Amino acid sequence: MTSQFVAYHRVSTAKQGASGLGLAAQRQAVREHVARHGGELIGEFEEVESGKRSDRPALAQAMERCRLTGSTLLIAKLDRLSRNVHFLSGLMEQGVDFIACDMPSANKLTVHIMAAVAQQEREAISTRTKAALGSIRLKLANGEVHVSSRSGRTLVRLGNPQGLKDRRPDLGTAAKRKKATAFALGVMPTIRKIQAEGAVSLAAIASKLNEKRVRAARGGEWTPMSVKRVLDRSGAGSPSQ
Repeated sequence: MTSQFVAYHRVSTAKQGASGLGLAAQRQAVREHVARHGGELIGEFEEVESGKRSDRPALAQAMERCRLTGSTLLIAKLDRLSRNVHFLSGLMEQGVDFIACDMPSANKLTVHIMAAVAQQEREAISTRTKAALGSIRLKLANGEVHVSSRSGRTLVRLGNPQGLKDRRPDLGTAAKRKKATAFALGVMPTIRKIQAEGAVSLAAIASKLNEKRVRAARGGEWTPMSVKRVLDRSGAGSPSQ
């Protein structure tokens, strides 16, 4: 039987998300893994989000697709999933199998240990960064200047004096639309199953989704209107209330 995979890609900054930097490499690693193992990639989800946060809707959708199809969650690198050991452990406890392309043979114990090490590294980096910024702030408060070792520029205050060079408010709107569409496509298999079981109205579908503890787009409970939005966005059309 052909192995089925659902891919999850993540970058940490809006700039990376807009430019595609990092995502292309992750997609390539995933596709090479799938091809190497003669598998089938049945879905891909991606988002721009910090690894420190655990409320990631695209990841939740990817996991839901895995649960519905019996697929394996596939990520390019372990740190793209999370550097938070508690969050990663929680994923393992939910029963969704996942593979990291950079260490496909790792077992759960190995992954847990590596995640713990990665989290410790992230915390150490955060501590060093805060200490360095504190030292710079102290120098500036005393009227001194600071020369950046990275850019060679002389700083008189922290932050970017020029602000963003290119303002792209449309990117935020486009990202929201993309996220909403990805969510709609991710939850539609569940909705189709509910409809096949006899729930035909928006209210009935919302009730069944809440019974199944499926989270709505913003994490709350489903309403007839939120079901309608998903159906409209996925192109499935809306039944009656």
